[in-house]
Amino acid sequence: MPYEGYECLQIQLDRGVAFVTIDHPPINLFDMALIEEIDRVGVELAADDAVRVIVFDSANPEFFIAHADVSLIQTLPDDVPPKSDELSFFHVMVDRFRTIPKVSMAKIAGRCRGGGSEFVLSLDMRFAALGRALLAQPEVAIGIIPGGSGTQRLPRLMGRGRALEVVLGCEDFPADLAERYGYVNRALPADELDNFVDTLAYRIASFPADSIRLAKEAVAAAEPPVTEGLLEEAHLFNQTLATSEAKRRMADFMSAGGQTRDVELDLDAAIAGAADARAEDEG
Repeated sequence: MPYEGYECLQIQLDRGVAFVTIDHPPINLFDMALIEEIDRVGVELAADDAVRVIVFDSANPEFFIAHADVSLIQTLPDDVPPKSDELSFFHVMVDRFRTIPKVSMAKIAGRCRGGGSEFVLSLDMRFAALGRALLAQPEVAIGIIPGGSGTQRLPRLMGRGRALEVVLGCEDFPADLAERYGYVNRALPADELDNFVDTLAYRIASFPADSIRLAKEAVAAAEPPVTEGLLEEAHLFNQTLATSEAKRRMADFMSAGGQTRDVELDLDAAIAGAADARAEDEG
């Protein structure tokens, strides 16, 4: 039977909708365990003709997905390979949800940063809880760049200037501002999020599967091609891994308590504090 043996995800099927709940304590870190299960569930959902809509949410009210595992990034080779002509594993994993003939949505009611942000940006729709959801791409602050599709998705959604503000500012975007910028479809009161998204999911799932598939294909045809951009992003990301500053900043982040609940709850403050400390050292 499909959808068995998951440890980081809870999956329920109902009336053509697959509800996938991320449950990977303590902060839903996008580590190898969660990456492998997101990839696996994507493959299974793509092959399941009974599923027309996929809804992702989190069992943790504080975190949707904290971000990609920095300790995993630190193990990547720091020699820069030639630019590849094939998408990376992570790019394939997230882009699958954009291209499969199912509608994918996220209910974001906690922190969703870095690789988690890139994951939801690859879905068809994003809905965020006012007063609870925070989205960000903080990679530049630790010397790397968003390497999981963020530099390609954000400009398509919000334009170049706002995308650069997100990528270079490395600040948290609350739900209301994320909605204004086009980061998410809608920002809703927290107590209305579930009902709104579930109602929309069931409504879409009641429509013919072929119509859903062809509508997604038609909308995709209106978008600029993304594959070449993802390949360039991956190449530039690999270049950042080779810099001594990225190595130092990732090490500093981990030694300062990165990827612990207390630090991740106020990552903006941690980034600002690290910047102040570096300014004092350099002064």
